[in-house]
Amino acid sequence: MRKVTAFGSAGALVTATLIAGAVAAPTANAESRHGQNSHVSQTRGAEIAAARAAKAGIDWQDCPADWGIAKPIQCGWVTVPLDYAKPNGKKIKLALDRIGNTGTKAERQGALVYNPGGPGGSGLRFPTRVTNKNPLWVNTSKAYDFVGFDPRGVGHSAPISCIDPQEFVKAPKADPVPDSEADKRAQRKLAAEYADGCAERSGEMLPQMTTPNTVRDLDVIRAALGEKKLNFLGVSYGTYIAAVYGTLYPNHVRRMIADSVVNPSREKIWYEANLDQDVAFEMRWKDWQDWVAKNDAAFHLGDTRAEVQDQWLKLRATAKKNPIGGVVGPAELIGFFQSAPYYDSSWVPVATVFSKYVAGDTQALVDAAAPDLTDTAGNIASENGNAVYTAVECTDAKWPTSWKKWDRDNSKLHKNYPFMTWANAWLNLPCATWPAKQQTPVNVKTGKGLPPVLIVQSTRDAATPYEGAVELHKRFKGSRLITEKDAGSHGVTGLANPCINEKVDTYLLTGKVGAADVTCTPHATPKP
Repeated sequence: MRKVTAFGSAGALVTATLIAGAVAAPTANAESRHGQNSHVSQTRGAEIAAARAAKAGIDWQDCPADWGIAKPIQCGWVTVPLDYAKPNGKKIKLALDRIGNTGTKAERQGALVYNPGGPGGSGLRFPTRVTNKNPLWVNTSKAYDFVGFDPRGVGHSAPISCIDPQEFVKAPKADPVPDSEADKRAQRKLAAEYADGCAERSGEMLPQMTTPNTVRDLDVIRAALGEKKLNFLGVSYGTYIAAVYGTLYPNHVRRMIADSVVNPSREKIWYEANLDQDVAFEMRWKDWQDWVAKNDAAFHLGDTRAEVQDQWLKLRATAKKNPIGGVVGPAELIGFFQSAPYYDSSWVPVATVFSKYVAGDTQALVDAAAPDLTDTAGNIASENGNAVYTAVECTDAKWPTSWKKWDRDNSKLHKNYPFMTWANAWLNLPCATWPAKQQTPVNVKTGKGLPPVLIVQSTRDAATPYEGAVELHKRFKGSRLITEKDAGSHGVTGLANPCINEKVDTYLLTGKVGAADVTCTPHATPKP
């Protein structure tokens, strides 16, 4: 899952790592039977909301100036119930944007809706792939309107919060790797306080911050767009939205791509998925170190992985003893360096900053890794992203409440996978004392009418390990899996790899997934 880059509540700066046609409007009798606030099934509530949205449509206008989204992209709102069991109760508004297809009227195939992951990620940048003339999306944009949205709780869509944003980003945080039981107790206290803060600041929203509700929202968006069926591209956590949507609304799907897949098994959502992440991050961290060593002529950090690791441990120890620039300790280092295991696009920038530090330039590291307390808008966004990440993962599923289990599992993992394990544990620990009722995850499976789904995954992905794609492939009959072998950048459809790009275009433009699964060679390795 692509977690939103943010300071974890418990002191780690971590990547806060997933009916055909519009439903007929309900009759007046049905409306009156449900009453103003009476409970109905969530399924029925979603049908009512979708019917209303189909009737209302979306009033597209120029985007608000402070959203930073320029014309010709337009913005609009879709109204959904806070609680789908109470479709006549409290409503919230979801922010959307779109750009029309660039081809002819005859070429148009509808809207392509996008989610970048999180939980907590905003999709509003998606239409800029058209205005920025991103070459990977030229063919698809001829056929589709590109539609982005802020999911419930995110950004402009009834945003939630758990802590004052300026407090949230303050640095340095405590080292996430504990030296003592006292360190663990301090982190546990911070995690419990964070969970309490979520209840205090966003209590009404918390029970409704679930993946199934986001999926219901997505179906209401489909109806509001006037689309009989949904075309959807989900990346990272967006693949879990796709998996649940395909399960709950199989005959509402037209085309669906799941890119970098959250393992949809009920047993994995979400505690086990995060433990699996720790293992995968260590693998990809080593891949990056191997690349740095291979390019020692550029970075001068050592010509073997062991030498690069020694430089990392030395940096970490220095920052622990005396935070660099007074603000960059081990937690902030993890927050910066973990972008390298996430994305190949970060390999050169992270290595360059590291190299500068070792050569005596500490300011480059401070600039890269320290929070900017003057960036209040950015800090609000970071805190909001972390709040949504926590709320969705904690409310979606039951989490262990026994500290002994957390301590045992993470202590054991840390021995062999130290890079992210404890940082990830503290990020997720608010779920152990979560104040809202925790749900049971949807059993993801193939429903009647589900068309072929295209799954795209690299074998060495850190955030969403490869096994997740294999699991979704098994569960969605008729799906096709494109594997990018010996690669590990998160979010494969955004990378230049003709083997993958052509198959994605073909699927979106024709619906054809090919006769068999495909393995592609990796995209080009970054060059210093």
